[in-house]
Amino acid sequence: MEREDTLAGLDPEQREVAEAVRGPVCVLAGAGTGKTRAITHRVAHAVATGVVDAQSVLAVTFTTRAAGELKQRLRSLGVHGVQARTFHAAALRQLTYFWPRVIGGDPPRVIESKLPLLIEAARELRRGSDRGELRDVAAELEWAKVTQIAPEDYPALAAKAGRTPPIPPEEVARLYEAYENLRRARHLLDFETILELTAAVMTEHDEVASQIRRQYRYFVVDEYQDVNPLQKLLLDTWLGGRDDVCVVGDPNQTIYSFSGATPRYLTNFAVEHPSAVVIKLVRDYRSTPQVVGLANGVLAKARTPHRLELVAQRPDGPKPVFAECDDEAAEAALVARRVKELVAGGVPAREIAVLFRVNAQSEAYEQALAQAGVPYLLRGAERFFERPEVRQAVVLLRGAARSAGGDEPLAQVVHDILSGIGLTPEAPGGGTARERWESLKALADLAEDVAAEGGDLRRFVDELERRATEQHAPPVEGVTLASLHAAKGLEWDAVFLVGLTDGMLPIVYAETPDQIEEERRLLYVGVTRARVHLHLSWALARSPGGRKARRPSRFLDGLTGLTPGAGRPAVSMGPRAAGRSRVPAPMHCRVCAKTLTAAAEQKLGRCATCPADFDQELLERLKAWRTSVAKEAKLPSYVVFTDVTLQAMAERVPTTEEDLLAIAGIGRVKLERYGEAVLEICRGGEAT
Repeated sequence: MEREDTLAGLDPEQREVAEAVRGPVCVLAGAGTGKTRAITHRVAHAVATGVVDAQSVLAVTFTTRAAGELKQRLRSLGVHGVQARTFHAAALRQLTYFWPRVIGGDPPRVIESKLPLLIEAARELRRGSDRGELRDVAAELEWAKVTQIAPEDYPALAAKAGRTPPIPPEEVARLYEAYENLRRARHLLDFETILELTAAVMTEHDEVASQIRRQYRYFVVDEYQDVNPLQKLLLDTWLGGRDDVCVVGDPNQTIYSFSGATPRYLTNFAVEHPSAVVIKLVRDYRSTPQVVGLANGVLAKARTPHRLELVAQRPDGPKPVFAECDDEAAEAALVARRVKELVAGGVPAREIAVLFRVNAQSEAYEQALAQAGVPYLLRGAERFFERPEVRQAVVLLRGAARSAGGDEPLAQVVHDILSGIGLTPEAPGGGTARERWESLKALADLAEDVAAEGGDLRRFVDELERRATEQHAPPVEGVTLASLHAAKGLEWDAVFLVGLTDGMLPIVYAETPDQIEEERRLLYVGVTRARVHLHLSWALARSPGGRKARRPSRFLDGLTGLTPGAGRPAVSMGPRAAGRSRVPAPMHCRVCAKTLTAAAEQKLGRCATCPADFDQELLERLKAWRTSVAKEAKLPSYVVFTDVTLQAMAERVPTTEEDLLAIAGIGRVKLERYGEAVLEICRGGEAT
């Protein structure tokens, strides 16, 4: 290909990228700005001008799909021989090639999942091996390994990083160490060890490093905002002090920090490489000016110092639609109706997506689309009724229905059954356990709805089976249902962003400023998936007739002037009233989510009429301890702790001082006076 052909059709900024054929180069590329076009033309231009041979280029991507697209585009530009691979694929190829020479014998076998080894490690340690819990432990191990944290350092560094592991940090550390011992003994590699060993082999064997660096001397790294410390270590080892590297990324799309990814390598690139050329791509060719304007508005209050403000290049399109609905069922029905209208208007179903924050939200939209006769497919999640926890629950409920006497309240029976397989009064912090809990909670909520209509357990099981049958969509192209995380890197003509309430986006367990900002970027990613049509919606209550206590996501504050939905008008979302931060946040029942007003209910964290799940033996031990303490101090028992406070302790089983302080009515004075004794009792010991 001629030199000018490699620059044809590029806008001024893309051309600047293509002509910057020598590193270091940093490309800050906003959503839809043609970053892949820019970097492939840069490689083609470098090859065409004799700067580098195609065989000396290593382009690193984060997905196999992205690597394939990059190679295909290079081939269309007449460039062959460039290696485009993921970090893991490139490292494994090198490690496998050099293993017999520097280590000897056959290379280790790569495992796809940590779960089987973790289950075995749990058995060795004689602890429970709940698969959902161990999946979350696997995620903690991945974070620890990519951030180069050893098992013995995990508890302290996890606490410093604000991690919320599914089990005590010390137990995670023990499982981590046992897992690593098993992996080494079985001659196995996980994905993190592939990167670690490749860097180690290059560091310890100069001849290996020299050969790899002779082969690859021209690097391109895509999605650089998602690089983790272990990947950065390997990249630096590949470079070996050289700086012929071009990195591409968007700090506004950093949404994987929970797994160890960090945007600081992208945002600090010019600090690390003072001679770097930094180029911004902000011309958005994907979305209409209306969608781009909303995307910029979402980030207008973001705290990031590297915000890219997009400039739309497409013709005008329809305004984004805000729709406020009375309840979740009404929201799902509205979305299904709008989807059907778009399909009837000529938008292919495969060009429409419904995006939500957590997978458990999919069930309502699966049902609504099925009832509307609209085909759909799930991306990055099982169908609701095919999820293991849902299938297990349905089997148990079906068995209970066959032997039911019919005199027990439906909601209580269902709650008791679901509690036995993981439904707890309070939701876990996140991860697989949170998704499993959300699924079970959705079943419990549905049981309450059926009970409110006078149904019994048999009717509830019939309802579940009917829904499962109706929601089995045929295996054809259809509307995509996906989480916001699973949607990254994709785009559709029409996008529906649903469930946009505080507590869902930002998610309730996002507490720190950094976590809140990542949730804002997640909404930005969702908005920028849309090319033309964008619909944003939320529900004020969970169930029909329920209390309308929810409020729209804080990230929508100030985004006024948008066309209301056909249901209710869009609400005013101006700045929060001055001084609102001083008003205590309302407390909600952890079982039914109703607002708690009575002091006793606030202390328990639930309505007095909602079912309680607590350790009766623990409650008796707490009461006996309180009697002893009160007698010794010559005080009435209630002065030490009231019955309600002890009940709350028995329900929540606090294990840390923070857990105790979370119970209404326990302050620093009582914590200092009685905290150590109470925690010892809750841990199963004897208080002094």
